[in-house]
Parts: sequence; structure tokens; C-alpha cells
Amino acid sequence: MYHPDLMRHPDGCPALVLNADYTPLSYYPLSVWPWQTAVKAVFLDRVDIVDTYQREVRSPNHSIKLPSVIALKSFVRPSQYPAFTRFNLFLRDRFVCQYCGTPKDLTFDHVIPRAQGGKTTWENVATACAPCNLKKGGRTPKQAHMPLHIAPIRPTSWQLQEHGRAFPPNHLHSSWRDWLYWDVELLA
Repeated sequence: MYHPDLMRHPDGCPALVLNADYTPLSYYPLSVWPWQTAVKAVFLDRVDIVDTYQREVRSPNHSIKLPSVIALKSFVRPSQYPAFTRFNLFLRDRFVCQYCGTPKDLTFDHVIPRAQGGKTTWENVATACAPCNLKKGGRTPKQAHMPLHIAPIRPTSWQLQEHGRAFPPNHLHSSWRDWLYWDVELLA
């Protein structure tokens, strides 16, 4: 009987990484490890195998089915607040311009422009498309008559993870279905 996992190259067999409480370490980006890292963690007794691919790898002394889902043996406490990065900013703002709502040509904008003393902080930066950013220029949203859809805030890691759940990756292995909470239609 044909099984797609048997034909899969090992590099196409990443392992979903769960925390010790069996929740994903991260939704966006999805917490996955390459098969080599997952197998090494198994042999170092740092993880438990929760599920496997049908694909095996062999050495002269061992044979192991590649792990598709692993759980850490020690709980990793997530940081309360994420780092301020362009990606995290876009994720906070759900990858849309906070002025017009388009998902295209995204940049970031200082709500209070730096020329007016604005700082690069969570509370003063918003996702903006290039045309809106150019239109707003060195003015505040009020001065430019361009209200923000949502006022910028410093998100918690939990808030970013919740936003990340709205953006599932292109491919999710069926063995991950019980551990991730996206629409099951996307997993088919």
C-alpha cells in the first residue's frame, strides 16, 4: 500500500514541537524542528515522541521512525512580552495597513513622527502600506486626517500567538491535527 510518508525525503519531515504541557511552543512561526534536531533530542532524552511519520532513518546500529510530533520533557516558560521586530509588529497588526486595511506593500509608520519626538516603541509604531505612509508623511494621524483602525499597544506573547493562529502555514501534517487549533479544513 502506498503511503506518502514513505516516499517523503527526510528533510520534508519536520517535527512539531510541543511544550511539556503538550501545547505548541509557538503558532507563528510554527514551532517545528528539522528531523535531525528532533532525532538528536530523542537520543539525548530531552523529548518524548508523541507521533511519528512512516518514514524511517537507519544507522548501522539503529532504526527509528522519524518523529512528527515531539513534546519537551522540561517546560519552557514563554516570555511575557515578545521582542519588538518588524515581523512581530506586522503580526500584531494582522498583516494589514492600520490606515486603509490593505495587506499589500507593508511598511511601518511612527504614529508620532520621529521628527516630532516620536520613539520606536510598540505604542508608537503601526503597520502602514507604502502609499499611506507616504501620504501621512511627517504628520500625526490627526494632522493628516488619517485615523488608525486600532491604536498601537505593546502586545503580550499570548496575544501574538492568538493572532498567529489566524495564519496557518501552507502545509500541516495530519499527525499534527490534534495539537494545533486551526480550521481542520486547512489540514486536509
